Amino acid sequence: MVELLRTNDPVLISFVKALLSGEGIGHAVLDVNMSIVEGSLGVLPCRVMVEENRFGAARRLLDDAGIDHDA
Repeated sequence: MVELLRTNDPVLISFVKALLSGEGIGHAVLDVNMSIVEGSLGVLPCRVMVEENRFGAARRLLDDAGIDHDA
């Protein structure tokens, strides 16, 4: 899997997950539980990972939705 997006915005993560699921693109969100380490401040970003062979399609999906890759 490769990193598609890194953000600490839970709403954006939820939206991206819905977009990817809708297109049948396998994905995972990593570092979700890091908030325990940081004291639940929301400072450490989560990473949205996608299947390497679907990275291009996932990137185009974010582009079409107007989502900044560096959110």
